[in-house]
Amino acid sequence: MVVGGGDSAAEEAIYLANICRKVYVLVRRDRMRASQIMQQRLASRSNVVLCWNTEVEEILGDQAVEGVRVINNQTQATREIAVQGFFVAIGHQPNTHLFKDYLDLDERGYIKTIPGTTKTNMAGVFAAGDVQDPTYRQAVTAAGTGCMAALDAERFLAAQADA
Repeated sequence: MVVGGGDSAAEEAIYLANICRKVYVLVRRDRMRASQIMQQRLASRSNVVLCWNTEVEEILGDQAVEGVRVINNQTQATREIAVQGFFVAIGHQPNTHLFKDYLDLDERGYIKTIPGTTKTNMAGVFAAGDVQDPTYRQAVTAAGTGCMAALDAERFLAAQADA
């Protein structure tokens, strides 16, 4: 089960549809905010069930997820859906607000970096991972940009020592 109506939720559901028999997508409204192309991709999956106007009431199970009790926010009807996984994909807001007075951020709050590097607008400050990556947001890409930031920082410090 995936909760959300945006591109993040659609992307997660499409991925899960490749490895699961059935994927439920809970959308709290009567339409998704996801881009049209993502909605089309989602609709083309026969094993994806879209649950409109639906919200989570309770996650069921003791040691693991066994199901979810959901409520239709129009009719107030509740039902239990047996699932083995539960994913919340209600958007991504980078936790960068504390840097807004110091570093350049884009319109969505991600730290801007010089293309091909992890350098920011402030000398000696480097950004890596989810705070500067609005596209991939994966652990493996965060690890890669973390390595890049370490190398950029090492080069910066070496240049400072030589000066």
